[in-house]
Amino acid sequence: MKRVVKSRKKLKNAVKRRAVKRAPKAGRSLGDLGLFAPKAGELGDAALRVLKARYLLRNSAGEVIESPDQMFRRVAKAVASCESAATRASWEEKFFKIMRSLKFIPNSPTLMNAGKPQGQLAACFVLPIEDSISSVFSSLHNAAIIHKSGGGTGFNFGQIRPRGDLVQSSGGRASGPVAFLKIFDLATGVIKQGGTRRGANMAILPIDHPDIEQFIASKTAGGITNFNISVGISDAFLQCLKRNGKWNLINPQTKEVVAQLPAKSLWSAICENAWRTGDPGVVFLDTIEKQNPTPDIGKLDSTNPCGEQPLLPYESCNLGSISLAPYLSDKDLDWRTLEQDIETAVRFLDNVIDVNWYPLPEIKNITEKNRKIGLGIMGWADALLHWKIAYDSEDALRRATLVAQRFHRVAVSASERLAKERGAFENFQNSLWAKRKMAKRRNATVTTIAPTGTISIIAGVSSGIEPIFSYAHERQALDGQRFYFLHSEVFNLVETGVLDRKSIERILRTGTLSKVPKLSSTQKRVFRTAFEIAPIWHVRMQAVFQRMSESAVSKTINLPENATPADIGKIYLKAHELGCKGITVYRDQSKTAQVLTRGIRKKF
Repeated sequence: MKRVVKSRKKLKNAVKRRAVKRAPKAGRSLGDLGLFAPKAGELGDAALRVLKARYLLRNSAGEVIESPDQMFRRVAKAVASCESAATRASWEEKFFKIMRSLKFIPNSPTLMNAGKPQGQLAACFVLPIEDSISSVFSSLHNAAIIHKSGGGTGFNFGQIRPRGDLVQSSGGRASGPVAFLKIFDLATGVIKQGGTRRGANMAILPIDHPDIEQFIASKTAGGITNFNISVGISDAFLQCLKRNGKWNLINPQTKEVVAQLPAKSLWSAICENAWRTGDPGVVFLDTIEKQNPTPDIGKLDSTNPCGEQPLLPYESCNLGSISLAPYLSDKDLDWRTLEQDIETAVRFLDNVIDVNWYPLPEIKNITEKNRKIGLGIMGWADALLHWKIAYDSEDALRRATLVAQRFHRVAVSASERLAKERGAFENFQNSLWAKRKMAKRRNATVTTIAPTGTISIIAGVSSGIEPIFSYAHERQALDGQRFYFLHSEVFNLVETGVLDRKSIERILRTGTLSKVPKLSSTQKRVFRTAFEIAPIWHVRMQAVFQRMSESAVSKTINLPENATPADIGKIYLKAHELGCKGITVYRDQSKTAQVLTRGIRKKF
C-alpha cells in the first residue's frame, strides 16, 4: 500500500528517517541535510548560507560580523548617502525595506561592497583591447582590478592581428587573439572577485576575423575555463550563409581579405562546438548597434560576461532585479505596489552611480555621462506556476508581453521623473532617445534581464525569466559547497495529498513531475522543466522580453542530451529572426562539471 505524505512536516520527517537509517546522527534537521524549499519573501537556509559565504562582512580573522539585516542596512545607508540631508533618512528606510522584504535585490558587488572604503558597486564592465602589447596588458591589469572588486569584464578581441601576421616593429610574428585570450584566462583563474568568487569574462571575436576558426574551437580544445565566448555575427554573414556563399576573412589591421571560407562550414563549426561545450554563443552585432542609445559616443561591440549588457569601451553598469513573487495575485500582479517599488529601485540604481568608487578614471567618466542602469525581474517561472500557465504556451507569451511592456514603461517613466529632479544624462542631446523626440531621462538605458544566479537564491525564487530548471536539483558553488533544492511546489503537492512516497523519491531522483500519476496532462504541462520545454518556446520567451529591454536578455536555452548541432543552428537563426541580441545554449551533460544538476544525487 502506498503511503501518502500529507504535510510538510511529515515530508521532513520521512527524509530524516531515511537519513538516520543510512548514517545515524541524532537531531539532524532537513537544513542539515542540505535540502531546501525556499519561500519567497523569507530568507531560507540556502539564502543564509549564500549570504554567509559571499556577502556578509568579516573581521580580520575571517569571522562573520554582520547579520543579513545589518547587510541590507549597510547597503541602504551607503546608497542613500547621496540624497539631500533632509530626505536621506527617508530614502535609506525605503531602500532597506525593499531589500529586506526581498522585493528588490541589487547585483552582488553592491551587496558585498556598499559602505566599504573604495566600495565598487557595479557588476558589468567592458574594456577595450587594441593591437599592441601595451594595450593588451593594460586591459589585463585593469581587468584584474575589476575582478578583485567583484565586477565582471567583457572584451572584443577583434582588433588583434591574426596569428602569424608580421609585426613590423620587431620583425616577429603575431601570436593572435586566442593566445592572448589564454593569458587573460590564466590571470583570471588566480584572482577572486571580491575575495569570494572567480572572475567572470566574456570574449567576443567578429565572424570575419582570420582566426575565427581557432576561436570557435578554443573552449572545446580546453585550457579556457574563466571565459564565456561568443562569435560576433553580422547581418552580412547571415545573408552569405543563406545563399551558401563564400565568406571573406579580413585582417583587422590592413583591412585586406586574407582568406575565404564557405559560410556554411563556419556556421557548422559554431554549432558543433556549442553542442560539445555550450560555447560559443552568438551575439548579433548589427542588432545591438541599431539600438545603441549613444551611437555618436561609440560602437557597441562587447557585452558583460552573461551578455545582458552591451557596453561601450570602459563603460560600466549596475544591475538589480525585482522579484515578482511578493506582488502575485490570483490572475495578475499588484501593479499599484509594484509600480511604486519600480520607482524606488530605479532611484536606488541611479544613486549607485554617484556613490560608487570607480577603479579607473576612464570608467568613471563615461559611466557618469551615460548613467546606464539595468533593472529586471526574477521569479517569472514561479509567477506562471502561480497563475497555472504553461511556460510553453501562447498564454504565457501574451502574459509576458503585458508584464514586460508595463514594467518597461513604468521604469522609463521613473527615469524621466528623475531627469526633472536631477537632470538628464549628459549625452542625452545626441542620443537615440533625443532623435526619437522622447522625453529627457536620467539614464541611457533602464531595463535589462539578468541571470540573477545567487540573488534569486537570496530572494527564494526562480532565476530571471528562465523556466524551472528542476523541482529537485543540486547547485555546485565555486568553493566546493553543494546546495540542494526542493521547489516549494513539491511541498504544496505533498500538503494536498497529490504525492505519495514513490513519487517523492522519483522527484528527488529526476527533478521532474512528469511521472506523478495524480497530475492531469494539463497540470504536467504547467509543471514542465527547462529540458522538457521545446527550444522554440525558450527563444520566443526571450524575444518577448528583449522587445521591452533596452539592454539585452541573459537566458540559456537548455537542451536535452540528445539534441543535435543542427538543432542549435535552428535556435541561433530563430533568435536572430525574432530580434534577440544574442543567444546561448546548453546541452545537458555536455560538460563533465555542471553548476546545476537535475535531481539530487545525495543519499539520504
